[in-house]
Amino acid sequence: MIITITRTVILYIFVTIGIRLMGKRQIGEMQPNELVVTLLISEIAAIPLQDTSKPIIDGVVAIFMLVILEIIISVISMKSFFVRKIMNGKSAVIIKNGVVDQQAMRNVRMTVIDLVELLRGQNVFDISTVAYAVLEVNGNLSVLLKSSDQPATSGDLGLKKEAAALPLPVISDGRLIKQSIKALEISEAEIKEKLKANKTEIKDVFLLSMDRQKNFTLIKMREDK
Repeated sequence: MIITITRTVILYIFVTIGIRLMGKRQIGEMQPNELVVTLLISEIAAIPLQDTSKPIIDGVVAIFMLVILEIIISVISMKSFFVRKIMNGKSAVIIKNGVVDQQAMRNVRMTVIDLVELLRGQNVFDISTVAYAVLEVNGNLSVLLKSSDQPATSGDLGLKKEAAALPLPVISDGRLIKQSIKALEISEAEIKEKLKANKTEIKDVFLLSMDRQKNFTLIKMREDK
């Protein structure tokens, strides 16, 4: 039992490190070669767990060889369009100038139902409103609506709008997040002033997010009765 637990912990750590070295993409965003490497890593990691007679070092070496191979291929793909096309494929334009390219759909083996479902996933329910639709190599569909069907922006309406600012959590579960405070270039005193104005203390805050323009969202701890 102890041996199994130890091997599991070791493999977990090394698989996590290996996946981390490959990058932060989610499964749905992986390129084909990245998905293959991920699947192979999971299979290789399972072998030493199922058969304790197999040296665990063999699994660790195989995992890191796959990671190194993936990194090498990624670097080569960055330099060579040909290699990138071979390893990852290329995007396909499914709708061009509002016209569905039926041949392109046949090439990627996509049915009309598939196209409609992917469009719904982009909150597009009327195919006639689409100017361009591109099937990316990771399976996602990028959609550009026709000009007449695009939502109006503040620029279209001639409205002035403050520059966009990224809000960061500065208090979580009653604790200050030092990294966020430093990134926003604000002081703890400013945060306490905001809380004081809302008659709240740090320990009573479930979440406080703030941006560089001092806009904030405050969620207080729920009082269990």
